[in-house]
Amino acid sequence: MRRRSLAVLAAVPLLFAAACGSEGGTGSGASATTSAGSAPELKVTGATNAKPTVAFPAKVTEVSSYQVLTPGTVGTPAQAGASVVANLTVFTWDGKQNKLVGSTYDEGGPQLITLNEQIPEILRKGFAETKGGGRFLSVLGKDALPKEQQAQAPAGQSQVFVVDVVDVPAAGKAAQGTAADPEVKGIKIENPGGDAAPKLTTKTDEKAPKGLVAKTVIKGTGPEVKSGQSILVQYVGKIWGSDQEFDSSWARGGEPIMFQIGTGKVIKGWDQGLVGVPVGSRVLLSIPPDLGYGKDGSGDKIKGTDTLVFLVDVLKAY
Repeated sequence: MRRRSLAVLAAVPLLFAAACGSEGGTGSGASATTSAGSAPELKVTGATNAKPTVAFPAKVTEVSSYQVLTPGTVGTPAQAGASVVANLTVFTWDGKQNKLVGSTYDEGGPQLITLNEQIPEILRKGFAETKGGGRFLSVLGKDALPKEQQAQAPAGQSQVFVVDVVDVPAAGKAAQGTAADPEVKGIKIENPGGDAAPKLTTKTDEKAPKGLVAKTVIKGTGPEVKSGQSILVQYVGKIWGSDQEFDSSWARGGEPIMFQIGTGKVIKGWDQGLVGVPVGSRVLLSIPPDLGYGKDGSGDKIKGTDTLVFLVDVLKAY
């Protein structure tokens, strides 16, 4: 499954070495100056649902700190180990040439972040005090790095994060409701209910459909997915006829993941088959090669002639 680039995070090795809308409220125009314990005179302006502007003083603060600028009003803050949907805008700060590293507002939508040990503690503290619709500022200095990396870090420079919390998704990990028969010959689906993973079977002698097939197995009750939104999903993908599984969020620990939809960031079959689907739905997609990975296929598992079959649970849309 092709995912959109996480450039704003990949550019910050401090966060991930390997690596549009908001339903958390629109927020209001905000201007804040950090107070005791944070970078002096570092000012952030702009609404919490839009790319912020930051004014930097000449003197760099190299000690890590955070400040909640807008606490938010939706839900509860994310706890350690939880996943959170957020927009991030990241700068380098050296007092002379302060630069924008990247912003999810420029990349088309928020990111899903798991608050594990890979996330610096100073950022986790900010998330722990900010609800949906809120914003916090964090300065990451040398002390945020592992001790063995601190000596190699450049002197006189820090990183500045402005983080807008969009949502802390509920614990539900699967579409809920009574499943219907997709009525696609050769495909079998077992829906155990609850948060359990559905079972998709694609081993069949039936010929694959020539065009895109999108069948709603469970119809959700939420708003319809719009082009350009980022959707939180669970999914399993198999190859028609062989029952070979090539990708699955369920198999990677069962945690939902996020994709931007309708804008060419994923394969065409997803863009065409999932825009317009009500949130909360489980959808069967049969995707011919020209709407999948094309004649070149993908990796060692997907050939250019393979029809792909996905079972997708659309849990949220932002």
